[in-house]
Amino acid sequence: MKKDLISIKDLSSAQIENIFSLTGQLKKNRLKFNKVLSGKTIALIFQKPSNRTRVSFQVGMYQLGGNSIYLSPSEINLGVRESISDVAKTLSRYVDGIVLRTFEHKTVVDMANAASIPVINGLSDFSHPCQALADVYTVKEKLKKLKGKTLVYVGDGNNVCNSLLFACAKAGLNMNVGAPKGYQPDKKVLEESIKLAQASKASIKLFDNAIDAAEGSDVLYTDVWASMGQEKETEARKKIFKEFQLNAKLLKSANKGCLIMHCLPAHRGEEITAEVIDSKNSVVFDQAENRMHVQKAVLIKLLGDK
Repeated sequence: MKKDLISIKDLSSAQIENIFSLTGQLKKNRLKFNKVLSGKTIALIFQKPSNRTRVSFQVGMYQLGGNSIYLSPSEINLGVRESISDVAKTLSRYVDGIVLRTFEHKTVVDMANAASIPVINGLSDFSHPCQALADVYTVKEKLKKLKGKTLVYVGDGNNVCNSLLFACAKAGLNMNVGAPKGYQPDKKVLEESIKLAQASKASIKLFDNAIDAAEGSDVLYTDVWASMGQEKETEARKKIFKEFQLNAKLLKSANKGCLIMHCLPAHRGEEITAEVIDSKNSVVFDQAENRMHVQKAVLIKLLGDK
């Protein structure tokens, strides 16, 4: 792998498959890898609050024999109290890797450019690579294969959607996106993912109707309608996205046994109903668990001894 993990776009199909292979080994035999990052430390710089990202990285690093240091927004005040470049260069003298969860994607890029150690994007407004890797891994784990299967994402064309487009295209998993006009995924991401999908013999399709998008799907996926930083738009978005709710009606358009996915946190009764997220087809908490296993594989690839 490259020095950093900033976007799924930066990974090759072979690298994604290698991460998945190592993830499977980590899940089967945790103790085999309990000293592989002994003596290594990562810094967690979080400008946004987190449940899954923080806990999965901290526990994952501990299970690999390493350490983690959490740096809250008030402790760093990145770009205000101290420049991004200075923080990156200083931490490069202390720790072996940085996980950055931030608002602007440029912050992650600037951090990676200034640091001499690996930087992992824990979330930005453009990309959420660890989430997408865990999602596609979960689909492969549950369905046993990706080729010929279709994941349908309904809702806001946000950072998770962007990363899923790149991940599905490179892994050979078909993907349909159902989103209202004005809230569809980044046009450039869509164009690039369509080209990447041609190489893996997958398809990427865009719909402005959730029912049409979900037709014949093997996986139905959604995310919150208003992400962190968009709270003032919440009420307006509820009206715009009301026909894009993942509910029993939408599930009828999917294939029998269709998997239900959500990256969490979920706003039950908004983008997804309690009936669906708690159904037997839901693998929401399996994908949450797989965040840790996939991230452990990424940490080994980036920080482990060659």
